[in-house]
Amino acid sequence: MESIAHIRRKDKKIQTVEQHLLEVKNLAESYGKEAKVSHITGLAGMLHDLGKFTQEFSTYIKTASENPDNPPKRGSVDHSTAGGMFLYELFHKKDSSRNEKILAELVGNAIISHHGFLKDFNNPSLESKYLERVSKEGKKEVYAKYDEFSGYFYEKVMDEESFLNYINKALVELSEYISQSEPTTLRTSLYYLTTFVFSTLVDADRTNTRHFENEIKEQKISNRELFQLYEKKLSDHLVELQQSSTAKSEINQLRMEMSDQCDKFSGNESGIYSLSIPTGGGKTLASLRYALKHALKHNKERIIYVIPYTSIIDQNAKLVKEILDDDINIIEHHSNVDFGPQTDDELSEELDEILVNKAEKIRLATDNWDAPIIFTTMVQYLNAFYAKGNRYTRRLHNLTDAVIIFDEVQKVPSKCLSLFTESVNFLDKMGNSSVLLCTATQPSLETIKRKIHVKNEIVENLPDVVKAFKRTEIIDKVKDGRMSREDLKSFVEDIMNVNQSLLIILNTKRVAKELYAELETSNVDATVYHLSTSMCAKHRMDILEKVRKDLKEGKKVICVSTQLIEAGVDVSFECVIRSLAGIDSIAQAAGRCNRNGEKEIGNVYVIDYGEEKLGSLSEIEKGQKVTRQKLIDLAAEQGGKKVDLLSPEVIKLYFEKYYNEIESLLDYPLKIIGGNVNTTMVNVLLSCPFMNEYISKSKENRSKVTLLQAAHSYAAEQFFVIDQNTKSIIVPYDKVGEEIIADLNRPYGIEKLSALLKKAQQYTVNVYENDFKKLSESKALRYLYDGSIYTVVPSAYSKFYGIDFDNSSVVDVIQF
Repeated sequence: MESIAHIRRKDKKIQTVEQHLLEVKNLAESYGKEAKVSHITGLAGMLHDLGKFTQEFSTYIKTASENPDNPPKRGSVDHSTAGGMFLYELFHKKDSSRNEKILAELVGNAIISHHGFLKDFNNPSLESKYLERVSKEGKKEVYAKYDEFSGYFYEKVMDEESFLNYINKALVELSEYISQSEPTTLRTSLYYLTTFVFSTLVDADRTNTRHFENEIKEQKISNRELFQLYEKKLSDHLVELQQSSTAKSEINQLRMEMSDQCDKFSGNESGIYSLSIPTGGGKTLASLRYALKHALKHNKERIIYVIPYTSIIDQNAKLVKEILDDDINIIEHHSNVDFGPQTDDELSEELDEILVNKAEKIRLATDNWDAPIIFTTMVQYLNAFYAKGNRYTRRLHNLTDAVIIFDEVQKVPSKCLSLFTESVNFLDKMGNSSVLLCTATQPSLETIKRKIHVKNEIVENLPDVVKAFKRTEIIDKVKDGRMSREDLKSFVEDIMNVNQSLLIILNTKRVAKELYAELETSNVDATVYHLSTSMCAKHRMDILEKVRKDLKEGKKVICVSTQLIEAGVDVSFECVIRSLAGIDSIAQAAGRCNRNGEKEIGNVYVIDYGEEKLGSLSEIEKGQKVTRQKLIDLAAEQGGKKVDLLSPEVIKLYFEKYYNEIESLLDYPLKIIGGNVNTTMVNVLLSCPFMNEYISKSKENRSKVTLLQAAHSYAAEQFFVIDQNTKSIIVPYDKVGEEIIADLNRPYGIEKLSALLKKAQQYTVNVYENDFKKLSESKALRYLYDGSIYTVVPSAYSKFYGIDFDNSSVVDVIQF
């Protein structure tokens, strides 16, 4: 048999199976090192393409290479089952130890799934898709070649004695990993280990294949020298700030104090810490100062900022790139184009590896987060752990051995909260990562059932710091009753008679758009601006620059926005109106008022806006309910010291009450399709809810039970961070956007396409399915790159509203 893993397209050079397996093994080992599971991950690497050691596969791949226009049928040769079956046959017997069985299951699942997604060990249909693949009864045609592929493995890759020694090292790692978990959390720990191993295998396999195809020498470059350079540039920038004319202002002195505290704290050991700097306190630079110094002290590989909205990424990434003077090694990963659905067929990408069609080119252009500094979103972070598609999971292993900064952590969607806390605990305990939970309104994650293990708060004397930063007064207008649009217009006019600038934040895009239209055509003496995520990032940034310019010049300005502006956007208005929402949202809105202490106190009015139809947006309604009650409680206080609505004590009480109100949502509720069973994503992944029914189903099931029970694939199919799936549309905003769309009609190679797609991120809008359908029905959509990328006709994009469609009453999409 001729050993062939891949045939390079341009020169027909062969990469042998043994070369590929050993190279992927070495890469996977390096990925698993910091989690102390390098032999477990290496085992997956050395066995993943074991099925290519057959005459049938050799014939198949040569035929495909020689006949690119008429290749053999996809899936006609199964090469990825063999490695999982090999482990199952060797180490999942009656007399096998418990850990041998677990090792065979978690590594075997990664192997059989590496061209698709992890298979279910057990699912609501009482099926074990894992067992169907690895058992000789389930895959007779693969088992018939068992002696062939196992013989070649021992001959060409590793002899039997060496292999057993390697297995024993992997078992030692597994035993040590398990020993760090409490018995009650063991299933949780093993779920994350399985997903981690899958991530290392997918990335190692794809990386090695791409390196062979493009003749790239594999090398690992340390980021340490780069971090040292970054630290010096940041230090120089801070010196410049201290020497500026505004350095002695009270607010800037407080910001520098926060930065100094982060610098001092960076020497502490790895762990999960909270950073509760008040809004406007210079959180971005303070956290960067901590991250760089901590990364250097503890040899972390990368720094990752996880941010809720792309609007904050736009601003923060730009600031960091300017200060560190690096536009190459600081990666923004968000608002990516839609690459189309991924199949779960484990052989679906085999011909793509050979032929690399257009859809595969787009997939290869995505990042695996192997960069020194990464800015991404909460959606992308959670997708790495839970979403369907190995392009997401591929990135997960690069979250280990990192400094991860969760900015505005209170914005984690409530239904994903338990999944979020469990993932962070894994990265802390098993992944050697340090985590900062950053926000002015810490969400009391230590009080929920699946609590997060925070070691300490970085800010010393937090209550005193909050008082020192106080620049606004919250004024309760909710007690005056609901406001109509006419009432609000009149109120705005009154405010603008005595103020130069006003920010109005409403809960839905529809009412924000309608109020903007009313004010823009009214007699109000001010320039009126509008912001929402129907605009692409570049459009929003341009509007914000105009707003900042007008504010600096002292012009009269009104900005009507959705909540996208309230978290982290560096802009300061004299006055703010905030439609009733959770206290955390009100606090963030207050952060856009009198941000730099331009006046002694700025007013933030909380109103009950009657035009909003929240419909099924129950979480906003519950936040309103808890806030409304807290406003009543505070107003009723007599005699004693009045408590500030935005004090740490009130915010803590708010979150405790709010999480109690939505407790049933925190584990990501699921309704089993085709049945009446209600369960949760957490239960399906981290428990074994179907095992008893599975065992009682048949005698065969009783004799074949896996120790791992997670329904990986089933859960991933149900998982969406936002309630509805969205599609990404590249829009023709300004000449650059038009040029990007024109360039995407040209047949570029992978590197050029990758650069083009990164550039397109600033010109992308994510829309809900119903709005996408409206655009399609109105003939406003255009399709690029064989239908893999979407755009709209110029008339469908407004300079006032962005993509101009009737959004009904939906909140802004968290863009990713």
